[in-house]
Amino acid sequence: MNIGTAHTALATKVILLGCGELGKEIAIEFMRLGVEVIACDSYANAPAMQVANRSHIVPLLDGAAVRAVVALERPHYIVSDTEAIAVDQLLLLETELPDVRIVPTARALAITADRESIRRLAAEQLGLSTAKYAIAETAQALAVAAHALGFPCVVKPVKGFSRSGQSIVGDASGLADAWQRAQAGNRGISCKVIVEEFVPFQAEITLLTVRAANGTFFCAPIGHRQEGGDYVASWQPHQLDPAHLEKAQQMAAAVTAALGGYGIFGVELFLLENGDVYFNEVGPRPHDTGMVTVASQLHSEFALHVRAILGLPVTETQLASPAANVVFRADTPSEHPVLVGVERLFATPGVDFRFFGKPKSYARRIMGTVLARDTSAASALEKAGEAAKKIALQ
Repeated sequence: MNIGTAHTALATKVILLGCGELGKEIAIEFMRLGVEVIACDSYANAPAMQVANRSHIVPLLDGAAVRAVVALERPHYIVSDTEAIAVDQLLLLETELPDVRIVPTARALAITADRESIRRLAAEQLGLSTAKYAIAETAQALAVAAHALGFPCVVKPVKGFSRSGQSIVGDASGLADAWQRAQAGNRGISCKVIVEEFVPFQAEITLLTVRAANGTFFCAPIGHRQEGGDYVASWQPHQLDPAHLEKAQQMAAAVTAALGGYGIFGVELFLLENGDVYFNEVGPRPHDTGMVTVASQLHSEFALHVRAILGLPVTETQLASPAANVVFRADTPSEHPVLVGVERLFATPGVDFRFFGKPKSYARRIMGTVLARDTSAASALEKAGEAAKKIALQ
């Protein structure tokens, strides 16, 4: 393939919808290959905007605004770094502009942005093992579904953002709060929730799956930990026995093939206490837990994503070193956050850091991540955790 030079008439152009920390890494990888990057998000000075060729403030759920910036920039690729986008307009644009590639496909973005659609695809069409589930459109229907599935159960908004709006409900007394929490997390006019049986899983993993012109490839499994519904740490590799790894890869290959298109997919799976593997969700983009690949792999998830998008062959997804990352969050709001203690962090061998450059902080907002390499994933995780204690925001 040919790649035109940025800022020329023959430039290869990418519109990036969503400019958070993952979008920033995607933009950098595109620019390393000479691609012209136009970063779009709903607020000024978002992380990816700080490294892109240029940027636009665009409310990404506003279909007319998204259509306008596409008409203005006339890109070759439209790449999403968020599920909070006007997928209806992308479906239309994919039909109207056959020379513009929407990554991975507009259909894949629409299906994965809707928990009902992706669960029906996985469980009902592909026959993958998943938690038992039901869809409810009213608080009364939620109560019926929860009693049928049993307690504890998990309640999620069908059209929620990432992990927002989710609850683990221990008994019937928690259903009203779970309904309200899910409604607050739902986007658009949807009021649907998905209620799932609580699966006693041993571990939750991400299997990064790359669909490229020369085949489908898998990165080593990534383990991760949540606290209060917030992602706090991940490590690679997470050890699986060969049979479980084979089943996980078969599931990931099936669901990503059904979605189609090129790029990296973050496939979330549960490893059950009885040894079974369940499909949970999939994101058609680099995964937040996959930030660890910046330290662990020869080519990070972002580099693999960009190569696959551009139709370039993917040849190396292997591990370079066991590694881990620990999320760095703000404690309090700040209009102008200042990072302190970086010299103490970098005094530890094998430690790296990414400060995302978000213009404002608020309590629990992810502002950066501490990365560490070591002889094992467990020791890397311990090293990253200790290093994270050495920095703070003022």
